[in-house]
Amino acid sequence: MRSNGTLRAVRFGFLVSLSALSLAGCSQAPSVDVLGSFFPAWLVCTALAVLFTVLTRWVLQRFQMNLDLEVLAYPSLAAFFTFALWLIFFH
Repeated sequence: MRSNGTLRAVRFGFLVSLSALSLAGCSQAPSVDVLGSFFPAWLVCTALAVLFTVLTRWVLQRFQMNLDLEVLAYPSLAAFFTFALWLIFFH
């Protein structure tokens, strides 16, 4: 039978090992150099996605196409463009 001190050491060792495993997957976040300043890649993808969404809205209005639920459609379109850009350029 183990003593209380040995059991405490085993638990401590287990917690240290567990924390080391969770930190091993960390790496540097992708960043983009814009005029000498580094921005997170997700921020660049989101900014481009908003521009693409505005362009899509302009094209839809140009062809006189109306969306029923604009409140849901345009944020969903912006999210789609964000994730698509991320997958194309950074994955």
